Amino acid sequence: MSESSTPLNPSSVPVSGDRFYRTVWRWHFYAGLFVIPFLLILAITGIIYLFKPQLDAVMYRNLMFVQPGATMLPYTEQVQVAQAIDPDATVSKFIPNVAADRSAEVTLATADERNLTVFVNPYTGQVLGSRDEDNNLQAIARTIHGTLMIGTGGDYLVELAACWGLVLLISGLYLWIPRSQFSIFGTLIPRLWSRNKRIFWRDLHAVPGFYGVLLVGFLILTGLPWSAFWGETFAQVWGRFPAQMWEDVPQSTVLTGSLNQTGQVVPWAVQQLPMPQSNAAGHENHLGHSHTETQTARDQVSSRTAVNLNSVVALAQERGAPPGFSVTFPEGETGVYTVAAFPNDPTQEITLHIDQYSGEVLADVRWNDYGLVPKAVELGVAVHMGKYFGLANQLLMLFAALVTILLSVTGAVMWWLRRPKGVGLIGAPALPPYVQHWRVPLAIVAVLGLAFPLVGISLVLVLLLDYLVLSRIPALKRVFG
Repeated sequence: MSESSTPLNPSSVPVSGDRFYRTVWRWHFYAGLFVIPFLLILAITGIIYLFKPQLDAVMYRNLMFVQPGATMLPYTEQVQVAQAIDPDATVSKFIPNVAADRSAEVTLATADERNLTVFVNPYTGQVLGSRDEDNNLQAIARTIHGTLMIGTGGDYLVELAACWGLVLLISGLYLWIPRSQFSIFGTLIPRLWSRNKRIFWRDLHAVPGFYGVLLVGFLILTGLPWSAFWGETFAQVWGRFPAQMWEDVPQSTVLTGSLNQTGQVVPWAVQQLPMPQSNAAGHENHLGHSHTETQTARDQVSSRTAVNLNSVVALAQERGAPPGFSVTFPEGETGVYTVAAFPNDPTQEITLHIDQYSGEVLADVRWNDYGLVPKAVELGVAVHMGKYFGLANQLLMLFAALVTILLSVTGAVMWWLRRPKGVGLIGAPALPPYVQHWRVPLAIVAVLGLAFPLVGISLVLVLLLDYLVLSRIPALKRVFG
């Protein structure tokens, strides 16, 4: 909660002999020093993405809303008029209009590697405009939030910072606990009337930190399942489905989660689901032909079996897919249509894989098919994104993000006020001469290491650096405390 070189609570003055307290205090300082910039970035970008529905409705109103008509054009025609704006592009995804006054959305993968969403009036076939899905406010905020816009390395950094954020919360809560006589002022009520700057900023940091610790911790924990290292490992352990759900169905080595490479398409719970394969029997003789011949052959097969976008959407609606579901188009001869719904209520989630030739449903995964842990993750993600219970959910997560910003700013101010005046001095809390009751901190490191391997490894490295290097080299000891 702080990177201050003073205790969080006015009544929690460390005794020189309480070396464990001083050790936690030092951990808290270094955690804040590393985490504060990342927490500010995550909180600000999170707020932007939190209000995506409202921002989209304002920023793209002319693209998203239409005048309802009597009849809609077939979905295949809606896609055709969208693709006409870039004939060399490949149609990758289609979202039917979610309401009578909304446009349909067609996603094109262009030759210059852009993902372009084309908005189509489903009644008139008019192209209302397009949006670059990689270069708009929401997409940029999401990318910064997840990877800092530097790819997998950024994802690991965000994950490491989030895990260290948990260390910050736990150590801050420990430091908040009164060490002597309890006082409601400075513990539960901040003394904002104090003329002492240190007391003012300390209370403004410590008290909101106590009230917001659970919410901020919730944000961190519910965001981790989407991280690169911990999230991937967690999904491999808990995101499995029994193989008998789709016996005798050919499966590829590609996972359903691959559809999320260009944004949220399928729920987290189905990311480890193997993509089934369409049965191309009777179609092999077309393989090896030119691209044009192969495409023509596929069109002929689709025509014979009546499997096209119209029938896929009709099947999805018949199967109860909620409004807002997307249809991802097959890739290659054995690819499948994927219908996925990621609605506000996770209990309505649905993922369908459909044979592109026969129209057979090869996999149908819903809420009741999830295990207990995937259900908890999906509920947590829905609340994290502010979707589960409407505006109240958004405001609750906004409060958590604002608390995060407040803790980060006040922690930085506290350090600035208390820092040593010498040039280049960081002003970390003094390192205890030796650690009393060393088994407790060692147990904490072990638990964190098992639960979050990245933070465990980094914590061991920091402790070794602190005790073996920083405390033994006079020049470094003067800088780091």
